[in-house]
Amino acid sequence: MSKKKLSPKQSESLLTTLQERFENNMPRHKGLKWSQVQSRLEAHPDKLWSLQEMESSGGEPDVIGYDKKADKFLFCDCSEETPKGRRSICYDRQALNSRKEHKPKNSAMDLAAEMGVEILTEEQYRELQSLGEFDLKSSSWVLTPPAIRKLGGAIFCDRRYDHVFTYHNGAESYYAVRGFRGLLKV
Repeated sequence: MSKKKLSPKQSESLLTTLQERFENNMPRHKGLKWSQVQSRLEAHPDKLWSLQEMESSGGEPDVIGYDKKADKFLFCDCSEETPKGRRSICYDRQALNSRKEHKPKNSAMDLAAEMGVEILTEEQYRELQSLGEFDLKSSSWVLTPPAIRKLGGAIFCDRRYDHVFTYHNGAESYYAVRGFRGLLKV
């Protein structure tokens, strides 16, 4: 198996998992058919690899929409809490390099790139929250505007008191309950 390609057995297993999740969560993707999603995935094995990375790190990826203009299905981490396999990480490489002691193992931006996914924007995070209640006990880094990042900060979101909040922190900070949610366009 090459680094970014699943074996036929792995692909079959992942497709079964994704189909079950798709069928069990129809309100997330009203009007979409699994057969169309599966055909697209089978035509793009590199995307299956990224979905497996999302799955194996606890993201529970599912289809959350379809971008008509781009002709892409949108997959997002739909785990109740920010994925466990992607926590305790700072925001980006610059933040990671700035830490002198107690460095985290990775950064959200680097890990997202390694997985072949995008980190959610604040707007995408809020759209996800319209499909369910996520991050009631955890939080997720979101794509930070350059003006904030230039000054050393980064932003993250969570859901508390039945509202979605956006906060700021130093980009080098990391916490056991903060990770990130990925978005994959297929």
